[in-house]
Amino acid sequence: MPEPFLTEDFLLQTKTARALYHEHARKMPIYDYHCHLQAQQIAADHRFENLTQAWLAGDHYKWRAMRTNGTDEKYVTGDADDWEKFEKWAQTVPFCLGNPLYHWTHLELKRLFAVQGKLLDGGTAKEIYQQCSEKLRSPEFSVRNLMRKMNVKLVCTTEGPLDTLEHHRKIRQDGFEIKVHTAWRPDQAMAVDDLQKVNIFIEKLEELCDTDISDFPRYIEALRERHTYFHENGCRLSDHGLETAYAEDYTDSEVKAIFAKVRTGRSLSEREVLQFKSALMIEFGRMDAERGWVQQLHLGALRNNSTRLFKKLGPDIGCDSIGDLEVAKPLSKFLDRLDQQGKLPKTVLYNLNPRDNAVLATMIGNFQDGSVPGKLQFGSGWWFLDQKDGMEAQMRTLANMGLLSRFVGMLTDSRSFLSYPRHEYFRRVLCNLLGGDVEAGLLPNDLALLGQMVEDISFNNARNYFPMECD
Repeated sequence: MPEPFLTEDFLLQTKTARALYHEHARKMPIYDYHCHLQAQQIAADHRFENLTQAWLAGDHYKWRAMRTNGTDEKYVTGDADDWEKFEKWAQTVPFCLGNPLYHWTHLELKRLFAVQGKLLDGGTAKEIYQQCSEKLRSPEFSVRNLMRKMNVKLVCTTEGPLDTLEHHRKIRQDGFEIKVHTAWRPDQAMAVDDLQKVNIFIEKLEELCDTDISDFPRYIEALRERHTYFHENGCRLSDHGLETAYAEDYTDSEVKAIFAKVRTGRSLSEREVLQFKSALMIEFGRMDAERGWVQQLHLGALRNNSTRLFKKLGPDIGCDSIGDLEVAKPLSKFLDRLDQQGKLPKTVLYNLNPRDNAVLATMIGNFQDGSVPGKLQFGSGWWFLDQKDGMEAQMRTLANMGLLSRFVGMLTDSRSFLSYPRHEYFRRVLCNLLGGDVEAGLLPNDLALLGQMVEDISFNNARNYFPMECD
């Protein structure tokens, strides 16, 4: 007889897995060290008018599925009203069987809104939409209360160097007990593939720092000033979205000449682009090391593939995919440059192409220095890989080639306040992985030992690794 869907033992296929989850993983708080939530909404303790605004706005995972299901763009990112967009999403959900969206959707409805015994589809859409939207409009479902409901202890949003961080200050001044930090993401500073865009960024940086950025050293000085500003406002980690690591050879004079070309709008060669990005990444790594920050490298995304939709809607709209650029040599060279200078900060490497799992899992072992457990981390399954198979593959590879016990665990990487059940999903996958190995005789049947490992990966390791207090 088939098992019922989404029971309390969902994904837990053995007795040991169930014990590890229910007795250890389930109780652990959430330390969400990387996400894309809007700090402004937390500062305002925002309440959403309906489920579409809380669930579909900005969610390119859902947008991508809706387009694939034949949904017109009007109902994805267009001018259809909120109910019409939700109805189209609900009609898409039954076709998501086998996709993690199906699991996440129903976990979120169950955990946050107590929707049980109903699968979302065109027939149940209206009832679920009305029930959840009514709750979202109540004070009990403000964004801060949603975070409390999910036992969140810390979140870390993502902002660029030009951000004032005023909303983060407001959150702290309010005395909100859940810590809300920022991560410094200076990708705009490196975007010399688009000279108009990067020059607009430089001009805004000049205004913000009240300085004339006439050459590369002054550019670095201004960026360092913003880095310091972020540090003074509680920032303790950086984040970089890269196709691959940048480690082209360069000299100071070459980079100065490249910057001069950028400021006068002269196009760069492919090598000059790589040299400029390589020089900046080294400078950012040094800044992070000097401040005791953690640097995060998200590697392997091929972004904005559809020129048609990019021109119409901009980035982050569901037109990105897995890239296949060379990773090992440039990544090794980048990390080694910083390591030789004694300026390699704690580093988390996230991989998007599953072919490169073993590359990153072995790369981190090259630069561990004994100063802290797991100084370099192979980050959790990311984006297209934050599903059951992807998580299992990442953890298997890490266990085979490193120390899974020192892994800092899961993050939401989400723009939605409803995404916290992804941590539950991850923990169930983790417990099932370990439980299966116990019952196969591959791990000892020592629930105290394994339970501590599960609690560490679920929360403790992240709390101890990242230099951000959560209590």
